Amino acid sequence: MKNIKVLGSGCRNCETTAKLIEQAAAAKGIAIELEKVTDMAAILGYGVMSTPGVVIDGQVVHAGGVPDRKTIEGWL
Repeated sequence: MKNIKVLGSGCRNCETTAKLIEQAAAAKGIAIELEKVTDMAAILGYGVMSTPGVVIDGQVVHAGGVPDRKTIEGWL
């Protein structure tokens, strides 16, 4: 099971990113644990200055803007 964190303030782009990740994982039949991180200190702790950010299994894979579906599928 992959542990995925979406870093952001809860803005529309952050919500969209989380929804896209959930949909892509469901389509591929991959079990994920999705967490939304809104605490700015925690977000900055990952070195992310531009949200939404995505962290998979402890590694930052994306920062700034909504990732496209193909990119998300590549992460999974």
